[in-house]
Formats: sequence, structure tokens, C-alpha cells
Amino acid sequence: MKRLMYSGAGLLLIALAFLAFSAVSSLIFTDARLDLTEQKLFTLSKGTETILAGIEEPIELQLFYSDEATGELVALRNYARRVEELLHAYQREADGKITLRVIDPEPFSEEEDRAAELGLQAVPLDQGGDKVYFGLAGINAAGQTQSIPFFPLDQEEFLEYEISRLVQTLTTPQMPVVGVLSGLPITGGFDARTQQATPPWMLLENIRQLFHIESLKRDVDMIPSDVSVLMLIHPKELPEQTLYAIDQFVMRGGKLLVLLDPYSEADPGVGIGPGEFGEGKASDLEPLFNAWGVRMVPNQVVLDASYAMSVGVGEERRPVRHPAWLSLPQSMMDSEDVVTASLESLNVATAGFLEPLKGATTRFVPLIQSSSYALPIESERFATLENPELLLRELEPTGERYTLAARIQGPAKSAYPNGIEGHTDGLKDSSSINVLAVADSDLLADRMWVQVDNFFGQRMPQPWADNGTFVINALDNLSGTDALISVRSRGRFARPFTVVEDLQRQAENRFREKEEVLQQRLAETEAQLAELQGPDAEGVVQLTAEQQTALQNFMQEKLLIRKELREVRYQLNADIEALGRTLKFFNIGLVPLLLTLGMLLLWLWRRRRSVKIR
Repeated sequence: MKRLMYSGAGLLLIALAFLAFSAVSSLIFTDARLDLTEQKLFTLSKGTETILAGIEEPIELQLFYSDEATGELVALRNYARRVEELLHAYQREADGKITLRVIDPEPFSEEEDRAAELGLQAVPLDQGGDKVYFGLAGINAAGQTQSIPFFPLDQEEFLEYEISRLVQTLTTPQMPVVGVLSGLPITGGFDARTQQATPPWMLLENIRQLFHIESLKRDVDMIPSDVSVLMLIHPKELPEQTLYAIDQFVMRGGKLLVLLDPYSEADPGVGIGPGEFGEGKASDLEPLFNAWGVRMVPNQVVLDASYAMSVGVGEERRPVRHPAWLSLPQSMMDSEDVVTASLESLNVATAGFLEPLKGATTRFVPLIQSSSYALPIESERFATLENPELLLRELEPTGERYTLAARIQGPAKSAYPNGIEGHTDGLKDSSSINVLAVADSDLLADRMWVQVDNFFGQRMPQPWADNGTFVINALDNLSGTDALISVRSRGRFARPFTVVEDLQRQAENRFREKEEVLQQRLAETEAQLAELQGPDAEGVVQLTAEQQTALQNFMQEKLLIRKELREVRYQLNADIEALGRTLKFFNIGLVPLLLTLGMLLLWLWRRRRSVKIR
């Protein structure tokens, strides 16, 4: 046997066995993948798996990526590989219902025209340089399209969510309907103080991506039957007919998200003079809440010394802590409720608090609370408040935690058991209502949670708090489509490629050194030329033979340095490609080889053991 192992025939046999094992394994384990990344980079979340399992008609995904134009953009190329690999994971999980095409839209090609037609954004590399495409388009069987215009490198934590949202939209083209009744200018308007138009709130745009929004007037007398979730934003002094319509909507099983406020910072109020802005800035649903076993304590704003935000009070004054503007951490939220379990921070401003009523038939579940270092004060204090720090000095905690948001569920009575004039045949009770109540409406405003940047004409949100996620989670949950919540809750899954980054950093340092040398030599030569020879009477610079020789030498040196720069860039890409080949060898070749050798050793051990037994 040893003779066979060391002979040419034996080595040939091992090689053939290795090839046979590789071929068989590639056929048997075509779809088998082992994700060894630290944060399961290529493992889809349960929410994504649910969405993919619900696909009935085929979907085509087209990844437009300018591969040739990004040859020197190492970070972008690495990110593109991760995006493509994740899309392949979607394709495998969808079991044939998703096809993936990777397209390199070259300039002035039909593919480039197609990318622009699908709404993808071309980003120029530099002034006058090539444009880069890096976006995704999806097409369902009905020909409907959805797109992600561009994948920004700094938003990789939202990658799976964005792709899953695109797939879900194509799978269920009929989006759930959210009826919105707002007392705040969420759709944009005109700021009387700044005399400028205001854009729509970013949260409204986020909602519109997942739901169909139906705007309702404050005097509506019936909530449309196609509304899945009713969203009330700062409902001020609603007429009785509207209150009755809301009541009946909830009685017949409709889901309600209501954001009230004892003092809305985003509400301009009814007055324009000094001290008048505090009037009309409160909202409530007292008659409905009383029937449902809950109340928002009127005219009370919660102060919290533990989580007071730092706010600016003037250009020449230092920021101060505002005990009514709170940045609440995860520990202040219900970790068992799907709406708040994934949140890390939430910002509120002059929020009130909710409490259950005695004898209530509904279940009151706090979702967001203050700390025990809190104190409620009269909301009218904020109409003329100039220095929030004064409130902090006066704060004497009660030791009680106040509920800022809650879920109200269970059997409930109608607030209008006998109906209203013209409507006497309504529902008198419900076996189970589902209401999410929040004692603050300011959390919706952009300034409380997001920075909005203009990215080549497209508004790009940069969230710094989870206010938007909280509202979207609530709407997802109430509408019965909570598959995206688990996807959205995933944190950053980009694990840094330290070896590649080190290579890139070394090359960039060499770049900077060469560039500094070039700039220094250029400055020295120009200074020398200016010193040795000034312009003649006609303003023309006359160079001596010596100066001309020096200038020629400098130009040659400049060309040499540029060549060295190109070599550095080439070496950078070569090092990364070499690293890629090494990884491919370990993944493709080494593992099957080790398995093959392991099987041969096992076979030899068993054969030797059988010989001994004989």
C-alpha cells in the first residue's frame, strides 16, 4: 500500500480522487453555504426569509454597477462585492422566484439609458470625469418597477432593509393604506418667522415608501373603509363628528396610532405676539380616551434630569441642558414589544405622560418611560421660557417613572354609546381594540432625529436617533405587516477588512509623500525662476539656457514621479488581487483538498485496522 501511495500511479489516483470529490461536492452542495463572518454578513434575517417565502410571481433584480470605471476605487469595489453576494443570497433563498442580473452600464450604451430610465442615479467621480452607477432595480411579473438609486457606502447598516423593502413592494404592489389626520405642517408649508418655505417632513417620505397615505380633513365624518391604520398627529379641538368617526373606526377593529402633545414645539400656535405662542399648542382625545380606560394628564410636561439634551440658546451662549428635551436610551423602552425592542435611542420634546384609569377594561402596556429622576410641571411655563437650565435647577424628582407612550388593548366601550345627532346606529363596544398612544408629537420633526442632506438632487436622510424607526415599526405592527421590523433592527453588519485597509492605508501614505515632494519641488522651481528672471518690458518671461535646462529637468522629474504614482496605484490593486486569489485558494481549493486527504487517511486507517483483525 505504501508503495502505491508513493508511486506515480498513487499520486495520480489521489489527484483524480480530489477532482472527483470537488466535482461531486459542487453538484451535491450547489446551494450549501457556510457563513463564517462575525456578524453573519451573508445570512438573511427571519423577516427577509418571510418576505421571500411570500413571493408568488417571479421578480427580476438588476444590479447596475460600473465595474470598469471603479477600477481604482477599492472601498467601493469591496462594497459592491458584498452587495452582489447578498443579492445572490436573496436569489438562493427565493427558490427560483428571483433572478439576478449584474450589468455594467458603459457610457453612451443602451444599458446606461436603461439605468436612467429605471431611476438610478449616476454619480460623477470628479469634475469632468466618468459617472458611476451603483444601484438596484427590481421588476415584477406585471412590469412594475422599484429602484434603489444608489448604495451609499456610509449606509450599509440599511442594506438588507432597503433590498427587502424593494422586494416586498414588488411582491405586494397594493400597499397598506394609512389615513393621516394632522394638526402640524408635516407636508411642508411656510415658516412665518423665517419667511421661507419648509419641505415635507422626512418621516412622511419614509412612510410613503411603505404605505399609501390618504390625507384626511379635520372635519371628516367617516374613516374610509380601505384605511388599515389611522394616524392622528397632534389632533387639536376636533369636531364631534370627527371624534365619533375615530371612535367607530376603532370599535370596528381599526388600528390607531395617535401622537398627542401638551405643548407642541412644532405648532406655531394661534398668536403672533409676545407670550401668545403658548396658546393652542396642546392636543388631546379626552372623550375617547376616557371610554378606553386611559388619559393623558392635561397641561403637564415631563422633566427628566437623567436624559436632558444639550440645546443651543444663542450664537454667543454655550449649549445648556434642557430637562424637557429628552434623549431616551434603550433601557427606557419596552424590550419585549416588537415596536420598541430594536430601538437604541429616542428623542422627545416637551412630552406629556399617560396613565390608566381605575376600572379600565383595557390593558395598559407602557412602551416608553422616563427615568425615576423626573418631575411633571405646567406646560404654560414653556410659553415664555428663555433659559431651560433654570428648570433643571428647580427640578425635584418624585421618584416615579412616567409613561410617554403606551399600547392600549382589550375590550372597550364606545365613547358615544347612544351615537351623535344624525348617527344613532353605531357600534356600542368592541371585544378588542388596538391603540398606540404617544404623549409627544415633536418626535416627528426632522430636527429631533435626522439630518437631511442633498445628494445630487436627492434628499438623503442621516438619522441620529430612532424616532423614524419607532413610527414605522408602529405602523408595520398595526397594519399586520411586521416582517420588515426584524430586518430594520439589524445593526451594522459590515466587518472591516483590516488587511485590505492596511494595504490601502500604506499605499495612500506613499501617495501623499510623493505628492508632497512634487508640490515642494514645483514651488521651489517657480520661486527660483521668479528670482532669477523677471518679465521684460513687454511682460514676456525670457529664460536663460540654464533656466531652460532646469525647467526641462523638472518636467522630466515630474513625469517620473507621476509614473511612480501610477506604479503605487498598480501595486495597491495587485496586492488586493493577490489577497483575493489567496482567499479563493483557501475557500475553493484548500478545503476540498483537506477533506479529500482526510477521507483517504480514514480509508487507510480502516484498511490497516481490518488487516490487523485478520
